[in-house]
Amino acid sequence: MDMTIQQIAEAFSRHDFASTYPYLSNTIQWNLIGSQVLIGTQDIIAACEQSAAYLKTVTTTFDMFLVLSTQNDIVIDSLSTYADSEQRRSKAASCDWYRFKKGILAEITSYTIEVND
Repeated sequence: MDMTIQQIAEAFSRHDFASTYPYLSNTIQWNLIGSQVLIGTQDIIAACEQSAAYLKTVTTTFDMFLVLSTQNDIVIDSLSTYADSEQRRSKAASCDWYRFKKGILAEITSYTIEVND
């Protein structure tokens, strides 16, 4: 079953990266504001797999998950709490802008900061 662009964006923001891989453009660009720019499916999948390995070691709770949708763009504003096995917690606020071309994810721009409780 094909995913809608909103379903693809939501899955990516909820860290279900693997389900989005078939929808990544070969020339996709991921702008991690303040950090780096990743270009191409291979680099993005590698970053997602690295992140997924970390995420297996924590419990993630989405305290906020807001979605703004247009014809070719999805913006997701989220607030997440991560707890490790010793219940140490951290929080991150993220805003991810997903740009699609013909149903394929062409570009992601991510703003992420750690926040205090």
